[in-house]
Formats: sequence, C-alpha cells, structure tokens
Amino acid sequence: MKSRILVTGAAGFIGAALMRRLASRGDEVLGLDEINDYYDVSLKHGRLAVNGFEGPFGYGVMKTGSIYPGSRFVRMSICDKEALDALFSSERFDKVVNLAAQAGVRYSITNPYAYLRSNLEGFLNILEACRNHGTPQLVYASSSSVYGLNSKVPFSEADKADTPVSLYGATKKANELMAHSYSKLYGMATTGLRFFTVYGPWGRPDMSPMLFASAIMEGRPIKVFNNGDMIRDFTYIDDIVEGTLRVIDNPPEASRCPDGVPAKVYNIGCSSPVRLMDFIRELEEACGKTAEKVFLPMQQGDVYQTYADCTALQQELSYKPSTSLHEGIGRFMEWYRSDRNPLKKD
Repeated sequence: MKSRILVTGAAGFIGAALMRRLASRGDEVLGLDEINDYYDVSLKHGRLAVNGFEGPFGYGVMKTGSIYPGSRFVRMSICDKEALDALFSSERFDKVVNLAAQAGVRYSITNPYAYLRSNLEGFLNILEACRNHGTPQLVYASSSSVYGLNSKVPFSEADKADTPVSLYGATKKANELMAHSYSKLYGMATTGLRFFTVYGPWGRPDMSPMLFASAIMEGRPIKVFNNGDMIRDFTYIDDIVEGTLRVIDNPPEASRCPDGVPAKVYNIGCSSPVRLMDFIRELEEACGKTAEKVFLPMQQGDVYQTYADCTALQQELSYKPSTSLHEGIGRFMEWYRSDRNPLKKD
C-alpha cells in the first residue's frame, strides 16, 4: 500500500538514497532540505539531480521529480515552524522520516549553536507538526555518538548512553528522549536509528572515506588520528537504507513496547568493526596508490571504537547487512572516479 511520506534532509547522503528507494517502490514521497553550505552544495545538487530534481531551488518552491512519479522536493528548513506547519496541514503525511540535522562531531565543538537550532529546535518543530496534524509515525536519525564514553562492546541499545563526548552526541540522545515523551503523551509511533559510520557513493565530504579518497587520489597526505589506533563499524549506504525501510514499514506497537509506549530505538550498523589502518589499506588498494600518512593524536569529540550490536533489528525486522567492506569500497571508488562525482578533480 502506498504511503505519503515526508523525508527531511533529502539532499543529504542517507536522505537522498532513501528517497530514491521509496519513490522507486511507488510511495508518494516529498523531500525537504534547506540545502545549507556546511559542505559543498554541488554534492547536494548532484544527489537531487539523480532523483530527478534540477535547480535552481527557490525557498518554499515545490518541484516535481522527472524520474519517479509522485516524487516532489521543496527547499525548506525544519527550523521554519510556520512553513513546516503549513506543509503538514496541506500534505497530511502518513509517515515522516526526519534525517535533517546539523551533522559533524568536530564541527559541534566550534559551532555549538548550529546544533541547538537544527537538532533540538528543528526536531521539536517536527514532533509538534506530527502531533498537531495527526501524523501517526515518525522515524528519525539518531547516532552511534550517543554511546560516548561507553567502553562495553558491542554497543547495545540497553547500554547507558548518558556520557556523550560531543554536543552532537548529546543532541541525538536528547532527540531520543524527546521522541519517547511524545510517544507517551500522544500515542505517536516513533523509532530512532543509531547510525554507525555510513559510507558509499555520494557520501559526505567531511567524513573519512571521502577525505582519505580525495587526498590519496590527489597526492596529498591524510590525517590519521590517534596514530591509527581506532576502530569503526563502517556500514555501506545500501544496507543503511534497507534497514531504514524495514523500520518505516513496521512502526512500533504500544502493546509490544515497554510500559505501553510505542517508541523504539535501534542500532543500525554492519556489526563488523574494522581497524582504521585496515580501512586505509583497503582504500589504497582500490585507489591503486599508497597514502602519505600524518599520524596525529585523538581529536576532541572522537571515540576510540564504534561497534554495533544489531541483534534487536535483526530479530525483530530481519535486518542483516550484506555488503562487505571490500565490495563497498570498490563501489565507492567506482563512483568517486566517475563523472557523476561533482567533487572529482581532473
């Protein structure tokens, strides 16, 4: 059955890929994004173009996609409460997937107020719009960053997550608490997804896969933090989208949730953590070049290890990632070298 779905952050890495999958299976999808300049907007425009949306993108102007019937896009900020309310009033969404947020752990140290505005005020606007306009289901992006100083691995949803090491992580934990309160108060089904180090074609240029690939291909040194002694649960974008689709299609039911509150939080990762130096070697092989490495101490806001226990998502929704690191890096580098990559340098 078709659903009317709002995807915020639709020009972002995960948002654009998710919107494409939803539209291709026949859902009526409206993408929303403010298209800010946190990183090169040509990448955001490129993702939108792949989904059938060509600029210019005037604020508040609705565009119909040229590839998927029933898909639309509007440039808008989730911090614009009045515009958001008007949109919800006219569209009457069945489901909302909120992926709009100010991203980046290190950026939160130097620009904290951007996170207060987007990740807290903006998320509250989404919750209020869902409540006021009768949207029954909200899926939203959380992050593995909520685990902070937690040293127990693999990270489980049952672990304490009250020792964040960045404001970004703190805002994502706050989102989970805010969503739970709305589920309790208003019966809204909410599901938070703790994403673990997503990579792949069209990825963010401020994350290590893109940073490393561009430096290696251009002959620049790469910065290797904590002297390379770090572990990450790298998860390929297609696996992330597949898990998100299963959550969208299976809203939590109050009768099956603790205390009768229809709220869930899931880890969504690969569950196969990789040492940073092994990841770099895989990239070097795919690039056909050896990286010049500059070893540096741990950066503020970083953690030593991420490792997702995805047992809950696997048992309840049959989620199981299928893309190996070797395969994922190969696909990523194929895209990186292609003319589809707007950031590629000749």
